[in-house]
Amino acid sequence: MSRIIRFIILDILKNRIVLVYTVLLAAFAWSAFSLEDNSSKGTLTLLNIILLIVPLVSILFTTIYIYNSAEFIELLVSQPIKRNKIWISLFAGLSLSFVIAFLLGVGIPLFVFADPNIAIMMTTIGSIITMVFIAIAFLSSILSRDKAKGIGVSISLWLYFALLFDGLVLFLLFQLAEYPIEKMMVFLAATSPIDLARILILLQLNVSALMGYTGAIFKDYFGSTLGLLVAFLLLLIWVIVPFLFSLKIFKHKDL
Repeated sequence: MSRIIRFIILDILKNRIVLVYTVLLAAFAWSAFSLEDNSSKGTLTLLNIILLIVPLVSILFTTIYIYNSAEFIELLVSQPIKRNKIWISLFAGLSLSFVIAFLLGVGIPLFVFADPNIAIMMTTIGSIITMVFIAIAFLSSILSRDKAKGIGVSISLWLYFALLFDGLVLFLLFQLAEYPIEKMMVFLAATSPIDLARILILLQLNVSALMGYTGAIFKDYFGSTLGLLVAFLLLLIWVIVPFLFSLKIFKHKDL
C-alpha cells in the first residue's frame, strides 16, 4: 500500500500541471500580499483563490487522472491486492500531492505575511477543501465509464458549490425573509463545503459583520470553540462520505 502511495505521489509531483498549479498559487498569494497595504485585505483576496481555484483544479485534475490511470488500476486489481487498499492508496497519493502543492504555493506567503492563527486556519481549511473535492472527484469518476460524462459531472458539481449554491441561498433569503430561518441557514451552510469554509475563515478574520444578518447568525452558531469543532467535523464528513461511497462502488465494480 505504501509503495502504491509513493509511486502515485512521485508520478503526480513530476506532472507539469501540478508544478504550474503550485507556481500560479504562489504567484497569486505573493502578489495578493505585496499589492495590498494591509495583510487582512491580502488575506481576503487570497480567500477567493482558495475557495474557487483550489476546488476546481483538485476536482478536475483528479477526475482526469483516474480516467487516464484506468489501465494502471486494472493492473493493480489483477494482482493479489485488496481493492480497498488500491482505492485508498490512490486517494492518499492524490490528496498528499495536492496538499503539498497547496502548502508550498499558499502556505508559505500566508505564514510570512498573515497572523499565525489566521495562517493556520486558512492552510488547514484549504487542505481539507482540497481533499473534499478530490473525494467528490473519486465518486463522480467511478459512477461513469465515459470520461466526458465523468468530467462533466465534476465540473457541474464545482459550479453548483462555487456559484449556484449562493444564488439559491439568496433566493431563499428573499422568499422567506418574514420567517425565522436561522436554523435553516445553518443547515444550508453545512450542505456546501465551500460556504462552510468561507464562513469559518471570515469568522476567524473578524469580518462577519460584512456578511450582514447571516454573519450574525453564523457567529452565534460557529463562533464558539464547540461551533468551530462542529464545522471542522462537517468538513471532514464531506471528505469521508463521498470517498466511502466511491470505495463501496469500486469494490463491486466490474472493471
